[in-house]
Amino acid sequence: MTSQPELADLIPTHPAPPVLHADDIQVRWVMPEIFHDIPVQETDDDEAVRLLGELVEKALPGAGEEAQAALGVTCALGVDDLLAAGAEYAGLCVAAIDDTPCTATVFATLMDSPDAADVRDAVEAIVANLHDLGDGEVTRIELPCGSAVSYVGSRDDKLIGELTDTGQNLTFPTWFIRVYVPLPNGTSLMMEMSTPTMAGWDAFSTMFGNTVSSIRLFLADGTPLITSAATA
Repeated sequence: MTSQPELADLIPTHPAPPVLHADDIQVRWVMPEIFHDIPVQETDDDEAVRLLGELVEKALPGAGEEAQAALGVTCALGVDDLLAAGAEYAGLCVAAIDDTPCTATVFATLMDSPDAADVRDAVEAIVANLHDLGDGEVTRIELPCGSAVSYVGSRDDKLIGELTDTGQNLTFPTWFIRVYVPLPNGTSLMMEMSTPTMAGWDAFSTMFGNTVSSIRLFLADGTPLITSAATA
C-alpha cells in the first residue's frame, strides 16, 4: 500500500496557493519559492494592480523601471489568457539560467473529466483524447496523489506589437508540460508549466515535476485521498 505523507510534511518555501475545491474534494500543492503568484482571481482592479506591482518587484528585484514595467504589462495582458484557460491559480518565475534570462508560468484549473466509469477509464479517455491531437508526447504516470497523464508539447504564442522593438506582433514558440489528474467525482485537475525560453526547460521541468509530485487530495472531512487506477 502506498504511504501518503501528511501535507504538513511538505514544508512550503512560501505560503501554499489557495485550496482548490472540486465539490467534496480539496486539492493542495506546494509551489517553489522562485514562483510568484499571479492575481488571476482578484476582482478589484486597484488591488490587482497593487499585487502585480509586488510580483514584479519580487520577480525582478533591483531591475530598472523599464524592465519592471515591461514585465508588469506582460503579466497584466497574460491574465486574460489565463482566465480564458480557466486558471484558478497561476504563478510566474523569472530566472537567469546559464546567464540566459528565462521565464516560466504555471497555472492550475479544474475541468470536467471525460465521461468515464472510474479513474482508470478517465485516464484512458484522457490519453486517447491527447493522442488524437497528434502533436505531443503522452504518458501515463503515477503521482503520490494517484494516477495522472502528462502531455509534453509546444505551441505558437503571440506578443503584441506594443511590447516589441519593431511595433509588430511577434509569434514565438512556447514549450509546455500539462499534467491531468482525474478525480473520482467527474472532475480533473489540470496543471501546466510553460516557457518560451528553451534554455530554462530542464530547470523548469524539474521544478514542475516536484510541484505535481506535491499535489495532495483530501475529502471534505480532511481524509487523505489517493486515486490510483491500479486499485480503482
